[in-house]
Amino acid sequence: MKKLFLTLALALATAAAYATVTLPGWMSNNMVLQQRTKMHVKAKAKAGATVKITASWDKKTVKVKADKSGAFAFDLDVPAAGGPYTLTFDDGKRLVLDNVMAGEVWFCSGQSNMEMPVKGWGQVNNFEQEVANANHPMVRLFQVARAVAHTPQDEVPIGHTKGWAVCSPEMVAEFSAAAYFFAREVSQKLGIAVGVVNSSWGGTPAESWTSHEALAGITGFEEHQKRLFETGFDEEKIKRLYQDERVEWSRELYADDKGLEDGQLDRALWAAADFDDSSWPVMKQPMPWDNHDVMKTFDGVAWMRHVVDIPAELAGKELRMSLGTVDDEDVTYWNGQRIGLTAGWHLGRVYTVPAALVKAGRNVITVRIYDTSGNGGFCGDAKDLNLTAGNRIISIAGDWRYQKSLNAKEVKSVAGKVEPKTPNDPWFPANLYNGMVAPFLEMPIRGFLWYQGCSNVGRAVQYESLFQRMILDWQARFNKTATVQPYPKPAPQQGDRRRGFFGQQESKALPFYFVQIANYRWQKDIQPESEWAAIREAQHKATQLDGVGMMVNIDIGMAMDIHPKNKQEVGRRLALLALNRTYGREEACAAPEYYQMRVADGKATLFFRPVQGSDALEANADVKGFTIAGPDHVWHVAKARVEGERWMQRVVVECPDVPFPVAVRYAWADNPTCDLRTISGLPVGPFRTDDWADYK
Repeated sequence: MKKLFLTLALALATAAAYATVTLPGWMSNNMVLQQRTKMHVKAKAKAGATVKITASWDKKTVKVKADKSGAFAFDLDVPAAGGPYTLTFDDGKRLVLDNVMAGEVWFCSGQSNMEMPVKGWGQVNNFEQEVANANHPMVRLFQVARAVAHTPQDEVPIGHTKGWAVCSPEMVAEFSAAAYFFAREVSQKLGIAVGVVNSSWGGTPAESWTSHEALAGITGFEEHQKRLFETGFDEEKIKRLYQDERVEWSRELYADDKGLEDGQLDRALWAAADFDDSSWPVMKQPMPWDNHDVMKTFDGVAWMRHVVDIPAELAGKELRMSLGTVDDEDVTYWNGQRIGLTAGWHLGRVYTVPAALVKAGRNVITVRIYDTSGNGGFCGDAKDLNLTAGNRIISIAGDWRYQKSLNAKEVKSVAGKVEPKTPNDPWFPANLYNGMVAPFLEMPIRGFLWYQGCSNVGRAVQYESLFQRMILDWQARFNKTATVQPYPKPAPQQGDRRRGFFGQQESKALPFYFVQIANYRWQKDIQPESEWAAIREAQHKATQLDGVGMMVNIDIGMAMDIHPKNKQEVGRRLALLALNRTYGREEACAAPEYYQMRVADGKATLFFRPVQGSDALEANADVKGFTIAGPDHVWHVAKARVEGERWMQRVVVECPDVPFPVAVRYAWADNPTCDLRTISGLPVGPFRTDDWADYK
């Protein structure tokens, strides 16, 4: 018996002496490896261990020795698309990765419209059938968990797919709809495995996804980045930096707030119980103030007041106040006394009203709301606005008086600056790049898909540089440890849609295909100051970069829903870009673009040129969406028609009220009515012929 115990002990000790190989988090069962790639992979094993690595596609075994820390690296020659394969690692214990495919890998990122799941909170068109039919073994999904960090991380945050997963109804329901529909289309057209990594986070701005080094040269971020580098990324120093920046920001922003005395939140003139607000207009609450005619485009500080009658039996008793969600920051008062402050559009507000402040009869609730962009005000449900004491509930939904106090764009000290964010916030610059992008830099990929921009509305000039810098930075950082061969495709022929107007050279940069933000909010025929149109223009300018393509989305948005449900078409159009420009197929993937205007006889004639993969314009004698202006810079709705034959097409624009045209715009509004498209149904993107400064 003693001999048996000794034998077992020796066996256990021997097993414990070996450590299972630890691979990068992006390597797992069911993964897709970028085909035709020579990749260099770093891994871990027991210190000094010899690791045998065998790939089933060539059945060759290589031996690599780990160093004193257990680190080792190996090269892997991934074959052309195929599989399933196995990868075996043996350092005394065997680690086998099963069901591995060689195929195409795309890294997908952005904010909520990329994050939006097929089912879950997104519920795309026909989602129940889409989920039920999502059995596509050649499509593989990798969900990245949310993660923030101040410095680039190595560890991959793994979401609900638990690494790579085979596409199934169970996995696709909570996976990015845009990424899934793209992968499904490309896989079916090419007949090979396609893997998509979804690394996205709703509501986040582009600066969160951009590295510290790239941000350092962007206007509006230089000083913050300089201060941040000076902290040495020490957590306590970063926290103090934020506090200092927040105090500075608040002092500048609050100084001109008419509702405050000397910019002091605890000296709120407009929160006093006896303040006369009878001249203030009334707005039903809850309702995002962007849904109200007077407040549609307002960003800044507005005050809201509501009178509530408190029964005598509740006088002198503590109350619980719920305001639902408030976009973005609120300071809440009861009878002039501050009782709470919360920053964050997605957070519910629940405050305690001290018993000493509660009196019988008339009581006044005042909420000072600061909105940075997009929707503002009370954004929850009516049931969320209430006071409770025990089982007693008093609704505070209904009529609230409101008054604008401070238009943030008019405050020169803060206009154009980025509001300081808490250090562990996903909106803090570079936090998401460090936590959710950097861990994938050594994973070989074919390219990127991107859907973001709404959270940068209002900063179009800055976004133009920021977005392009981010793209160039990603293109430079990915695939540095891998050699990825171009996808084999036939040489283009004369007239082939794969060629550009001048038959441009094959791009050497990693493909970066993005979605231009969709039409949204109230429809207007004339809106020269539209910040949504401005951000779309800033996005379009990124197409001048090598390898960058834009999917126009101006026709499938929803007026009152920032998350359009037709993600099938988003995925299809992104797939058309990849199929044409990356994989060399003949699918039309874009519309011709405006390049020149000629004015004669009171008419403006706009000329269009093909871009790579573009189709001819659809015949249309009454094109909607054009506006025209003369020397007075006053805009008018215009008549427009398509003339000419393929490759020689033009649009003639005119208006009897503008005898001397100077400028023309198309689809230049938050939510324009527009219908200029190609014969294959792809929309022409918004554009303008002028460079008048209607926005910042």
